[in-house]
Amino acid sequence: MRIQSVGHAVFAVIMIALGVQGLFKGDFTAVWQPIPKGVFARDELVYICAMVSLLSGIGLLLRRAATYAARVLLASFLLWSLFFRLPNLVLAPKVESSWWSCGEAAVMMAAAWVLYVWFAGEWDTFRLPFAIGESGLRIARVLFALAMIPFGLAHFTYLRQTAGIVPNWLPWHTGWAFITGCAFLATSVAVLTGVYARLAVALSAVQMGLFALLVWGPIMLAPGPKSPLQWNETIVSCALTAGAWVVADSYRDTPWLGVKKLWPNRRSS
Repeated sequence: MRIQSVGHAVFAVIMIALGVQGLFKGDFTAVWQPIPKGVFARDELVYICAMVSLLSGIGLLLRRAATYAARVLLASFLLWSLFFRLPNLVLAPKVESSWWSCGEAAVMMAAAWVLYVWFAGEWDTFRLPFAIGESGLRIARVLFALAMIPFGLAHFTYLRQTAGIVPNWLPWHTGWAFITGCAFLATSVAVLTGVYARLAVALSAVQMGLFALLVWGPIMLAPGPKSPLQWNETIVSCALTAGAWVVADSYRDTPWLGVKKLWPNRRSS
């Protein structure tokens, strides 16, 4: 086993679970959706994505396979975003779901990039030096910071819907919608400025985890059939929590209240 952190282990387990679900379901799991029905070789892509999730998740837990698993997973998320996320954003920039799906993909990509940096081998050092080390971590953190923007704005553009899913035992539902939306936006600012970035990313992971636990957990445990939307939101919340956890672990050498510039000043030679 080559476990770098608890977040690494949780993320790997989530990827394994997504792979198993995709194989049994015979359809794209939440992190790979939405994919139009008319896409070429769509049925084959379903099982390719499921196998990528399953094998990458297993590989991330094995010493000899971790490097290859991280490469494959990062490359898969990059290609998926390039071919299925960014085109939707370009063609429908006014549609909120286009931004939201790009944000979800960016969080998963950021986590995969952190893992790639951790497990980079000699081949990566010589051929892709910009993608590993501190520069690779900066790319991952920028992706995460950008993802927090549509997440935060969605709480305001869909204020009524967000307030509606706040647990009934909590008072001031609209207030919580505002607070959580502002928290995501504050995380983006913290990461991009390097001010309390570790604390901000860790709190965003906790916030996502609380969404899964307090919002979707009771819904999924309640008797009766569950809608595809409820299943997807629950799965996405768990996956995003694991992804944020990995990004938070990338700051483990930074003090919780430390200030570390994302782009440090370089002295001229």
